[in-house]
Amino acid sequence: MAKLTITTLDNDTVSIKENVLDKFISGLRGEVLLGDHPEYEEVRKIWNGMIDKKPAMIARCKGVSDVIDCINLARENNILISVRGGGHNVSGNAVCDEGLMIDLSLMNSVRVDPNNKTANVSPGCCLGEVDHETQKFGLIVPAGIVTTTGAAGLTLGGGFGWTSRKYGLTCDNVISYDVVTANGQFVKASKDENPELFWGLRGGGGNFGIVTNFEYRLHDFGPEVAAGLCFFPFEYAKDVLNFYQQYSEEVPNEVSMICVLRCVPDTPIFPKSEIGKPMVALGFCYSGPAQEGLKYAKPIGEIAKPYANGIKSMIFRDLQSMLDAGQPKGKKYYWKAENLKPLSYDCIDTLVEHVSNITSPTTLVPLFQMKGAI
Repeated sequence: MAKLTITTLDNDTVSIKENVLDKFISGLRGEVLLGDHPEYEEVRKIWNGMIDKKPAMIARCKGVSDVIDCINLARENNILISVRGGGHNVSGNAVCDEGLMIDLSLMNSVRVDPNNKTANVSPGCCLGEVDHETQKFGLIVPAGIVTTTGAAGLTLGGGFGWTSRKYGLTCDNVISYDVVTANGQFVKASKDENPELFWGLRGGGGNFGIVTNFEYRLHDFGPEVAAGLCFFPFEYAKDVLNFYQQYSEEVPNEVSMICVLRCVPDTPIFPKSEIGKPMVALGFCYSGPAQEGLKYAKPIGEIAKPYANGIKSMIFRDLQSMLDAGQPKGKKYYWKAENLKPLSYDCIDTLVEHVSNITSPTTLVPLFQMKGAI
C-alpha cells in the first residue's frame, strides 16, 4: 500500500510510510478502511446526519489489542484521532476530518452474570442490545430512552432515563472500566484501582482514554412495567405543565415522567385535522410493580381529555423502543439543553408561547426530572 497523508493534532499533515502502514494494517484483527473502500461511506456516517466528516483512515477494531495498536500509531505520528462507539453521537465527536477514526462498533458483546447482578458491556453496544441481554434475567442497567443510543457515550457523559430517579445515572452504576490510555497502556479503573481515573470517567466525558469494557451493577426490573405516553391538545398545555411540576414533587422516586411539547405527528392515534398543530404529552414509567404504578399514573389521564392515553402495563423493552421511530438515523439533528429550577408560571408561559409558534413537524421540547437518586 502507498503511503498515507493524514492530519495531525497540530492541524498539519504527516505522511505515514508504506512499511509502517502495511505493518499496522496486517497487525490488526479488524479491518482498515480508506476512502475508496466500498464500506467507507456507510461506516463513516453516524446517527446525526448533520455530521459529515471524512477520516483519512478508519480502523474497525475487534479487540483491545487493535485499540492499543491504533493508539500507538497515533501517538508515534502525532495523528488526529476520534473514537466511535455505538455511533449515536449527537455532537459528532466520533468522526474526525482527515484523521484516524477508531471504530469500536464491532466490539459489541454483552455478558450478564445474573447471580452477581452485573454485566460486562463492550463499547460498540447500543442500549437495545444491552436491554436484550439484561431483560432476559429481569435485570436492567439504568440508561437512556432510545435503543439506538450508544452505551459508551451515554455512560461517559453521565446517562439518564426512565429509571434514573430510582437507580441513579448510568455512570453511578459502573463498577469498573477497562481503559487504554494515551500512552497505549491497558488499565482498569474502579473505586479501588486507579480511583482518580474512575472518578473522572463517571460522567467526565470521553477524553481520559478509550474504554474497552464497562462493568455495570444491575437492578431487578420488569419485564412488565406501568409505563407509556398520554397525549393532550395544546389548549391544555399550561394545565399539563403545572400538573407535571407539582406532581413530580409529590410522587416517590419510583415515578418518572417526561413532558414533551411538539407538533402532532401523522399517526393514526390523532385526528387528521390536528396533524401539524402543537400538542403536549406526558411520558410515565414506574420502577416497581406494574399494578402499583398504574395507581400513580391514574391522575395523568384526569388532567384533561387526552387525544389518547397509552399508559398501561407493558413490557419494558417495548417502552425503551417507543421513541425510536421519532429519531431515525440520518436526519440533521441539533440539540440544546438548559438546567432549570422548578418550572415557574413565567417559565411555563414562555414555553407555551414559543412552542405555539413551532413550524417544524420534528422540533420538540422535552422536559426531564433531575430528581431522586440523580
